[in-house]
Amino acid sequence: MVVVFHQIQGTIFPAPNFNPVIDAQMLGGALQGISCEKDTLIDILTQRCNAQRLMIAEAYRNMYGRDLITDLKENLSEHFKDVMVGLMYPPASYDAHELWHAMKGAGTEENCLIDILASRSNMEIFQMKEAYSMQYNSDLQQDIYSETSGHFRDTLRNLAQGIREDGYANPAMAAQDATVLWDACQQKTGEHKNMLQMILCNKSYQQLWMIFQEFQNIAGQDLVNAINECYDGYFQELLAAIVLCVRDKPSYFAYRLYNAIHEFGFHNKTIIRILIARSEIDLLTIRQRYKERYGKSLFHDLKHFASGHYEKALLAICAGDAEDY
Repeated sequence: MVVVFHQIQGTIFPAPNFNPVIDAQMLGGALQGISCEKDTLIDILTQRCNAQRLMIAEAYRNMYGRDLITDLKENLSEHFKDVMVGLMYPPASYDAHELWHAMKGAGTEENCLIDILASRSNMEIFQMKEAYSMQYNSDLQQDIYSETSGHFRDTLRNLAQGIREDGYANPAMAAQDATVLWDACQQKTGEHKNMLQMILCNKSYQQLWMIFQEFQNIAGQDLVNAINECYDGYFQELLAAIVLCVRDKPSYFAYRLYNAIHEFGFHNKTIIRILIARSEIDLLTIRQRYKERYGKSLFHDLKHFASGHYEKALLAICAGDAEDY
């Protein structure tokens, strides 16, 4: 089996001729005027990469003796505030922030836990756990344990260990594991569920590609379809998300954005989180997958459902072109 890895690309890049002091001055003026100049905030914060935004925050603190995130929170409101503040977190801190609020808010936001933990690499998970501990003086594993339950909880905790194997694929082992997956879809005992999630959480991506192919040969059906038929609830959603992320993360996030826009009545938190978190990784590729799969561009759908400065900020991160509309 030949696996072709296509070039994946974000939408936000380091700005050329970058000067954090000038940007900090512009932001200070925008935030301290009688009316907040939101267009200036959008023009600066969506057109700088994350590392540059952190340098702007440092320059802002030196210049005004205040914290930029605090000033953004005080001057902005609603979803526009969530976008601007979200852009100011380093990636690991943003993941930690989203996980914390998903578990500590009113009711657990299971889909946020799924999106983040099913898609992050070992290194991203390690850095996220460190950030979580520092920001909230709390242990991510422990919070998952107390806020979730059952096999869904076991699978999340396994992913949160960040110990997925790396490296080469073993064809003989792949056939064996595919048989275990097939048995788990048939028998559905606690032990089988455990073996199913252990394989999906711990095997390398290269190995899982081969296991999925072997499963198709044995079962005569796609693993995601088998999981959807055999299991339900958040456990089923998490297992399917892991498989989809192994196959193609941009396709997974295109699917999640489409659902958030069309099936959940524009689920703002999900849309904001995915656009910010993927902006420097694969958002351009997500846009391509979205258009291929759903016929309309992500730019078009965001423009159709959002409005005002919130819409403008989302479109700037999405970085769509007029022809995308």
